[in-house]
Amino acid sequence: MTHLDYMSEVPDECSDRTSSVYLTFDDGPNPAFTSQILDVLAQHQVPATFFVIGAYAVGQPELIRRMVAEGHETANHTMTHRDLSRCEPGEVKREVLEANRVIKRACPRASVRRFRAPYGNWTEEALAVLGAAGLTAVHWSVDPRDWSRPGVDAIVDSVLTSVRPGAIILLHDGCPPDEMIPGTHASQRDQTVTALCRLIPALHGLGFTIRALPQPH
Repeated sequence: MTHLDYMSEVPDECSDRTSSVYLTFDDGPNPAFTSQILDVLAQHQVPATFFVIGAYAVGQPELIRRMVAEGHETANHTMTHRDLSRCEPGEVKREVLEANRVIKRACPRASVRRFRAPYGNWTEEALAVLGAAGLTAVHWSVDPRDWSRPGVDAIVDSVLTSVRPGAIILLHDGCPPDEMIPGTHASQRDQTVTALCRLIPALHGLGFTIRALPQPH
C-alpha cells in the first residue's frame, strides 16, 4: 500500500448498482447501544460493518457473535483506539494485530478483512502493517459527527444532504476508552439509535439500497 491508499467510497465498478450506500459503525461494541443498533438493523433487514475496538470485544464477545450471526461484518478499529500517528512502529503493529486476535477469539467465525484508523489518521506505517496483515483500509465519505451529539435532526439532515451513490456513512455505536467520562453524556449514543430509525427508511425513500461493503480484492 502507498500513502493514503484507502477506500473512502465504493466505486461504481465494485457495486452491482450505482444507488448503493454503506453503513458503518465505529467504537463499539457497547453493551447498551450496539444491541439497540442491531435491533434497528434487524427490523429493516439491512447490513452494516462494525469497526470494533479490541479492548471492548474482549468484554462483549456475545455482541461480536451476534453481529456475525445476523450477517454483519466485524472489522478492526485497533485494540485501544490510539491515534496511530502518535505511535511508534511497534505500537502500531500491536494495536492492529492484537485487535485481530481478540475479535477472532470472541467469535472464531468472524472474518476480519478491514481496518479503520482511529480519528481517520492514516500513516504510511499503519498502511504497511495492514498490507502485511491482509487488511483493507476503509475511511468514509459521509460523517454527520453523531459522536458530538448534535441532535437527531442534525444527524439525519447531514447524512441526507451529503449522501451519494457509493457513499460510506460513518456512525458510532460506542465511545473510545479515553473519552469515556463518568457523569457526562459523551459516551451516549441514543441520538444515533434514533437517527438510524429515521435514516434507513429515508435513504430507501431516496432510492438508495443499503448493502454490505463489497469483498476486498
